[in-house]
Amino acid sequence: MEIKNIVFIIVFVIAFSLLSFNLERLLSYLSIGKSENRFDNIFKRIINVLKIAIGQSKILRDPVAGLVHVLIFWGFLIFLFAVVESIFQGFYSDFNFEFLEIGFSIITFFQDVFGILVIFAVLFALFRRYIQKVKRLDHGKESLVDATFVLLMILVVVISMFGQNAAHIASNNLQLSEWEFRPFSNILANIFFFSNSNSETWYEIYWWIHILSIFTFMNFLPFSKHLHVFTSVPNVFFEKLGNKKYEIKPLDLEDETIEQFGAADVDHLSWKQMFDGYTCTECGRCSDACPANFTGKLLSPREIIINTRKRTEEKAPILLNGSNNEEILEKTLLNNYIKPEELWACTTCGACMKECPVTIEHIDTIVDMRRNLVLMESDFPSELNSVFKNLETNFTPWAFNAQDRANWAEGLNVKTMAEDSDCEYLFWVGCAGSFDSRYQKVSQSIAKLFNKAGVNYRILGTEEKCNGDTARRLGNEYLAQMMMQENVEKLNSYKVKKIVTGCPHCYNSLKVEYPQFGGNFEVFHHTEVLENLVNEGKLKLKENGNNSKITYHDSCYLGRYNDIYNSPRNSLNSINGLELLEMDRNLDKGFCCGAGGGRMFLEETEGTKININRTEEALSTGADTVASACPFCMTMLTDGVKSFEKQDDVAVKDIAEILLENTI
Repeated sequence: MEIKNIVFIIVFVIAFSLLSFNLERLLSYLSIGKSENRFDNIFKRIINVLKIAIGQSKILRDPVAGLVHVLIFWGFLIFLFAVVESIFQGFYSDFNFEFLEIGFSIITFFQDVFGILVIFAVLFALFRRYIQKVKRLDHGKESLVDATFVLLMILVVVISMFGQNAAHIASNNLQLSEWEFRPFSNILANIFFFSNSNSETWYEIYWWIHILSIFTFMNFLPFSKHLHVFTSVPNVFFEKLGNKKYEIKPLDLEDETIEQFGAADVDHLSWKQMFDGYTCTECGRCSDACPANFTGKLLSPREIIINTRKRTEEKAPILLNGSNNEEILEKTLLNNYIKPEELWACTTCGACMKECPVTIEHIDTIVDMRRNLVLMESDFPSELNSVFKNLETNFTPWAFNAQDRANWAEGLNVKTMAEDSDCEYLFWVGCAGSFDSRYQKVSQSIAKLFNKAGVNYRILGTEEKCNGDTARRLGNEYLAQMMMQENVEKLNSYKVKKIVTGCPHCYNSLKVEYPQFGGNFEVFHHTEVLENLVNEGKLKLKENGNNSKITYHDSCYLGRYNDIYNSPRNSLNSINGLELLEMDRNLDKGFCCGAGGGRMFLEETEGTKININRTEEALSTGADTVASACPFCMTMLTDGVKSFEKQDDVAVKDIAEILLENTI
């Protein structure tokens, strides 16, 4: 064994011992969090990892920055062969992968190609930070230094790899071995090495630079925002799956031993919520997409997650060591790190989660802290006093009499389940569809279309109560569960199987969250049912359309939450003479109306109003009608159009109303 090997073994043991210690330290911090099962559906989780983590599908939603990251990420995957080869050479100097033959040719070729691509990608990344100064990447000097160090370390790793290869080729009389295919390294060897003189020495120099830079890099990560190099793949694996992605988990309100509801500090969060903090890359995509942040509110989803990590690293060692550091223990995540104003600004639109390349679940943490404010501290905006009181007494956020819930249906020959429960669909009208004078017209349009098409449906009438979405996302889990459980009991008593609703918030609750309480139904949004009725010929459309120009606003809870983008558009496109004009921010990049997460009932006092920003974009299309498929969106867009004094020129209508106008 050579001196080189002995020295390497010592360095290797030190490097991996330090790494193991620091990773174990960080993982131990998660033990202070609440347990949560994220090991279900292993196969689906593996598919998620292949698609999102390895395939980098979410990274590429930003094509420029995405391509830069993809080149670096895939490059490092390929460089792993070079890293492993170098490590093995530390134990046995003559080791290489040449025994793989054709596989070695493929590996060496792609190492060379991606080596060049990674160098350009790193230089471009530095250009974006120092020359372009991309706003979302500007997160203070510490973050800039961190990113710069990591990028420079990547450069050193790649350049030293090329140095090794070139020196090795030079030591072989500038000849590649039988299965070696390194076009760029070969060029470098011919440029920098005119003979094999000193090439072996240079090889050793580059080998040590390469291996030491790798060991330095990997031991820097546990103290860096780039810890996501280790945590992003498992975080993607542990993501909530399918339409459960935006599901709010219930609280156990029956357990009298529970002393804390919601989260005031990190030890009230689950281990997964804390792990999200380890995974944040501080890329700023979440805050860039956040409608509250975009319009000048205090909320920054990125800061919520970063502060969760900071507080974890501060408090977890104290709890685990059993020390009594009062200065640290007296502080909390909520109030000391995150202000209530930040939390109440959230519309729960899900844009942050949709854009996050490492599948961080911001909304869970925000809602849990809202729960603490409401259930533990009774600290919430004054406007919510009447909302909560109305929900408790009238089963609706507004001060309407529950006995008037079915008044909208007078004269439409709509039967209730109490009158006759033999039907295909229960039409879940929702609070807005029942009481809001504007959205009552949408409920009436849906009913008229169903009547025309011969749909066999019923309503609950006065037996229907608020679905619970508003209360739950405002943090009042007690009210939410009360209404959810009572609704489930009523629906199950009628043996309801299929539900259609005109409200995306009702749709999401009934479909995604009611199963938590034994309510398992097949749930449809009215645009889905109407699309099918048109396709089946049960709704006959006029041959001569009205030649209107329409732009469609995607509801967050319909689109982003439940992937319903096509049904509303297909219904509009089926109408003769209608021209559909898309806004720049559409489909899964759509911009929130500002009403979700209970914001419908709260005033906006910071920055620009979200609905004004969205309405301005809708008006810029030149459309004479703004179409929506959500009562909250309709209210916000209607107010927006009025604020621009365009109500005489631009109408705001639901898909059902537009279809009704164009059916025979």
